[in-house]
Amino acid sequence: MLNRKKFIFGSIILGFVAICFAINPLSNPSIQAEDAVTETPNLAKATLAGGCFWCTEAVYERMNGVVDVTSGYIGGQTEDPSYKAVCTGTTGHAEAVQITFDPTKVTFDELLQVFFKTHDPTTLNKQGADEGTQYRSAIFPHDDSQRELAEAYIKQLNESGDFKKPIVTSIEPMAHFYVAEEYHQDYFRLNPNAPYCRSVVSQKVRKFNREFGDKIAK
Repeated sequence: MLNRKKFIFGSIILGFVAICFAINPLSNPSIQAEDAVTETPNLAKATLAGGCFWCTEAVYERMNGVVDVTSGYIGGQTEDPSYKAVCTGTTGHAEAVQITFDPTKVTFDELLQVFFKTHDPTTLNKQGADEGTQYRSAIFPHDDSQRELAEAYIKQLNESGDFKKPIVTSIEPMAHFYVAEEYHQDYFRLNPNAPYCRSVVSQKVRKFNREFGDKIAK
C-alpha cells in the first residue's frame, strides 16, 4: 500500500512539473522556436556577376551579415541553362551569385564596395584568363533603390579616378536566376586545393581579407 501511495504522489508531482514546463516559455522548445521565427529580421537579396562565380561566392561567404550565397546563371535567353551551355557564351547568361543578407548588419552599399574591390570592373567580358560574356561584370538590382545606389556608386568611382580605365559594369534588369549545379555550390570551401582555387580564387579571398578585415564574419 505504501508503495502505491508513493507512486500516486510521484505521478501528481510529475504531472505538475509537466504543466509548468508546458507553460514556461523559457523551458519549452516549441515556444522558443516560435519566438525565434518572430524575431528573425527581414532579409534582402543582391545579385552580382563579377567573373567566375566560384570567386565571387568565396568572397561573400566570408562577409559579416551575409546569410547565404548561391551560385547561378542570369541574364540570358536560354531557359534552365547548364554550365556546359553557359560556358559556350551563346546563352547570354552571366555567372553570378545571389546573396541573401541581413540589412541590419550589412548594407547594399557595403556589398558594392566589396564587389568593385575584388574583381576588375574595367575589363569587358573578361576577368583574368576567363573570357566571354558569361564572365561580364554586371549588377542585377532587385528594386529601384538598388538600381539608384549602383548607378551612383559607379558614377562616384568613375569620377574618383580610382580606376585608370572607365568602369564597364552593366546594370541589367532583374531576371530569373537559375541555380547552378550542386557541385558549383561552396566550391572553394569544398575544393580549396583545386588548381583554379589555389591560383585564382584564393587571391580574391586574400584581397578581401586584406581590404575588409573588419567585415569578416566572426
